[in-house]
Amino acid sequence: MSPKIDLLKTHIHNLSMQETLALVENAIVENRQVHHMVVNAGKLVSIQKNNELLESVNSADIINADGQAVVWASKFLGVPLKERVAGIDLMENLVELAHKKKFKIYLLGANEEVVSKLVTIYKEKYSSNLIAGYRNGYFSEEQEYEIVTDIVTSKAQMLFVAITSPKKENFLHKHKTALSSVNFIMGVGGSFDVFAGKTKRAPLWIQKIGMEWFYRFLQEPKRMWKRYLVGNTKFLFLVLKEKFRK
Repeated sequence: MSPKIDLLKTHIHNLSMQETLALVENAIVENRQVHHMVVNAGKLVSIQKNNELLESVNSADIINADGQAVVWASKFLGVPLKERVAGIDLMENLVELAHKKKFKIYLLGANEEVVSKLVTIYKEKYSSNLIAGYRNGYFSEEQEYEIVTDIVTSKAQMLFVAITSPKKENFLHKHKTALSSVNFIMGVGGSFDVFAGKTKRAPLWIQKIGMEWFYRFLQEPKRMWKRYLVGNTKFLFLVLKEKFRK
């Protein structure tokens, strides 16, 4: 496993995209489980005061830096990460890998319209054999064990969970053992919405300058203003505090 860096109470693996993909493929071939996690500025802010989320994040086997701000912070603090490994890009690459290697995936999350549309897209683009099962992300705590059972009996090798934070992180942490037969488990936030065409992702040049969050904010300002504007300010404060605390 690649060396880790310590950043704001968590441990981020210093991995490239290709190194991450290789670790996941090896785990599936060797029939091991990898619990994957990504962290961005907002999540690093949240774990400072949310112990349940902190435990859920740090219990993961691989933690990648999803946000460009996290990569910049690592360099500013003298523990530079190789690159950003965005969760949405990792999912896209893993679905492609699953198709090539004949692995099966399970999609859990988003609303019924979105997840059903994504299943149709994947079946048309790849094959119906790719999909082990799927379900929307609206469920009660009482329904969780039924969902976990469905995922396990589907015999999927990869599970992608597209529900909000911290629910997805805590769900995967809580049911990690029950899902031990699933070789790869990962939370992917709003990725289903993007792949299904409900929301648009920022152009590549905006991603590269670290302003993807602002592009997302412009699409849904009423819902996103607090997460990004307040959250990013808090993140900047935490990084500066870490830099000058000694």
